[in-house]
Amino acid sequence: MAKKSGGKRKRKVETIFLVCEETGDYNYTIRRKMGGEKLKLKKYCPRLRKHTVHNEKKK
Repeated sequence: MAKKSGGKRKRKVETIFLVCEETGDYNYTIRRKMGGEKLKLKKYCPRLRKHTVHNEKKK
């Protein structure tokens, strides 16, 4: 009899960091699928205590 592969498959994911444009702090980490375009989101910066633009950066 042939074996069935009932295990979980490994997904291709990468960990990216969201870096504040104004302070340069690494405030957020996100796991997402490989590829795609770079993220540019407006997120909360705890140091400045306001929402600022955060850019994607790989480490």
